[in-house]
Amino acid sequence: MQRRLWTLLLTVVILSGCAAIGFSKYDDLFGKAQPQARISSNKQGLGAQYLTSVKPVLDTRCVVCHGCYDAPCQLKLTSPEGIDRGISTERVYDGTRLLAQKPSRLLYDAQDTQAWRDKGFTPVLNERVQTEQANLMGSVLYNSLLLKMRNPMQQQGVLGSEYDFSLDRTQSCANMDEFATLAKRQPHGGMPYGLPAISPSEFNTLATWLRSGAKMAHIGPASDFEQKQVRQWEAFLNQTPLKYQLSARYIYEHWYLANIYFPSENTNRPVNFFKLVRSKTPPGQEIELIATRRPYDEPNTSRVYYRLMHERSTILAKTHMPLALNGHKMRRLYEQFIAADYQVDTLPSYQPKIASNPFKAFAQIPVKSKYQFMLDEAELIIKGYIKGPVCRGQVALNVINDHFWVAFVDPDKNSSAQVSELLLTHDDELALPASDQSNVLPISSWTKYAAHQHDYLKAKTALANKLLAQSNKLTLDLLWQGEGHNKNAALTVFRHFDSATVVKGFIGQQPKTMWVLDYALFERIHYLLVAGFDVYGNIGHQLNTRLYMDFLRLEGEQNFINLLPKQARKHVKQHWYRRSHISLSEFINRNALWGAQTGIEYVTDTPKDELMTKMEQYLAPILSKEYDYQAVPELFNVLNNLPSQAVNLLPQVSFILQQNKEGNGHSAYTLIHHNAHYNISSLLNETGQRAYHEDTATLVPGFIGDYPEAIWYLPNEAHAEQFVSRIQQISNEAQYADLKADFAIRRTHPQFWQYSDILHKVAKEYRGIEHGVFDYNRLENR
Repeated sequence: MQRRLWTLLLTVVILSGCAAIGFSKYDDLFGKAQPQARISSNKQGLGAQYLTSVKPVLDTRCVVCHGCYDAPCQLKLTSPEGIDRGISTERVYDGTRLLAQKPSRLLYDAQDTQAWRDKGFTPVLNERVQTEQANLMGSVLYNSLLLKMRNPMQQQGVLGSEYDFSLDRTQSCANMDEFATLAKRQPHGGMPYGLPAISPSEFNTLATWLRSGAKMAHIGPASDFEQKQVRQWEAFLNQTPLKYQLSARYIYEHWYLANIYFPSENTNRPVNFFKLVRSKTPPGQEIELIATRRPYDEPNTSRVYYRLMHERSTILAKTHMPLALNGHKMRRLYEQFIAADYQVDTLPSYQPKIASNPFKAFAQIPVKSKYQFMLDEAELIIKGYIKGPVCRGQVALNVINDHFWVAFVDPDKNSSAQVSELLLTHDDELALPASDQSNVLPISSWTKYAAHQHDYLKAKTALANKLLAQSNKLTLDLLWQGEGHNKNAALTVFRHFDSATVVKGFIGQQPKTMWVLDYALFERIHYLLVAGFDVYGNIGHQLNTRLYMDFLRLEGEQNFINLLPKQARKHVKQHWYRRSHISLSEFINRNALWGAQTGIEYVTDTPKDELMTKMEQYLAPILSKEYDYQAVPELFNVLNNLPSQAVNLLPQVSFILQQNKEGNGHSAYTLIHHNAHYNISSLLNETGQRAYHEDTATLVPGFIGDYPEAIWYLPNEAHAEQFVSRIQQISNEAQYADLKADFAIRRTHPQFWQYSDILHKVAKEYRGIEHGVFDYNRLENR
């Protein structure tokens, strides 16, 4: 250990002496930069060392902030391609840009490092002469780590105002010629930013790797079993008959974000994940990716092949959507799409007006086949916009409430000839904003879609009233019961201000609102927020997407309200939208109140609460209990009834770890803060619509959320009792700060990384196949 410390000190002294010449052009010192060949064998030498020694450090210390679209400077350290690509000053998330930005997706939008350089990315690894000295002096990554070692943070307490942790903060994406100036101006800006320095041994591991030329390797290939499954599924998805081709296109457009895996009886075997991609090459050949903005854009090839590409990047919690494929699933797809009685005469066009509208593109496939396919993996479909590119930031999410349940109309009730005819007749009115592509004018386009929604809802309401007038069918029988076994039939969505989560089951206390989705509504949500959303689009595209979701949320809520007694419907809706002006979207939807009386018998004077209870009972056989808030230990139960003044002080997502009596394991809980609103009809004035005195909290076992904002650690029962007692009494920021000082693992905690390792170990035990690396970008500084 002493030798390591001397090595570290010597390195610091050497680099301190080099700081003076850091202002010189590195080309003069080490020659002209050019991309280096860095990929090595994963079985031996430097490549194997990268996988066994270097990658674990990057995954646990760096990927927690640098992993996705929202990674600072677009630095993605989850794969060799991302590390070698480097950094960019362009933001992916920019809600103000007037013109759509060119995409910058790894593997898709550039085929090698030089192509990324041509797009303006600059390296974090040395690309000049490959000597040990140059490899350190010329590496932004190394110098960022060294800057933190030379300027360690304070231990404990709250960091000063020089640290900016806001999502839209100004980013310093310096190349090596700029780094010395940055270091002088922002000595606190070393990496990991706003977190403690990595340990001396971890620093030496990364320094040794960088000094040796930063050779990297990909993880090993999939197992023989998995490769056999890949061949079987690619054969199934790429058959020649038009029926297969159309079905595969539909499946792909709904599953392309999923991390597909193949369950095995051998539980000791590492699980590999795969992405369903479009390729110009058929199975058996190397995948040649079709790079388009959207999954349904023109592929510019005579035949599209649907392939399974090995996912070799680090799995992140915030984007991880596991999907299990097996023989049963293949038979299910065959029954839904191939054995079903319909004919495919021609394949649909890829023109935007057709491809962006699933009711046009897939009109030949029966409604029941499409809807049942979506229902089978309803949580995955909803996760698409929870964990996909659209769901980042407060403006993107203030279209939904903080806590609501989701149920679905039964496919047998939602696929009649009349419903199919309604969708065919009004497919123009069901067009989505993506049909205008990624550069649009917000106001004129939104007005057009508002008129379309009005016409569709008018026709839908008329049809509903006609069908329900024939018999009293407006009962709980309208709901899908998951065929008695599928837990996707009941979901809960939690919004965490600028992120969100969806889980199976009706979780937590009864929420204020609820959605009931039918096929057309479910499909439009997917094509609006997932398949049709372009994270690189201009302000008009992003604004129209947000505003159109107003229509869909209101429609889903209205489907629930229509199950209430006729005289109670208007009152419930008025309560949900208190203090709101009659916006255009509300005006359009207010005529969607069905004329039919409910067939559900009510016996209380709180019919909304009674309906939710009845729905819980009706769906009880398939309700997931994984996050049952009533299953937490008695000591913690009171956290589900915290006073609003205490809840107001809590962050959106808090993870609580309690060590067991033996000291060899932990129990985990998530404390979720629900922001109450008078209404959510305001785009930019959410604060003005907040009903702070109505805020509530829910404590559940396990982990809900991928962006922890606070981490609480309770080493024994005595600490747990004190924590529970004190958290109930907090009423101001000073009391909350004292609570954190005694029980929290702050950003400044000297053992932060040790507790981070414990957190991820426990999360892996709880989440299993759904486990991924958490994101620390939202850790609070309080």
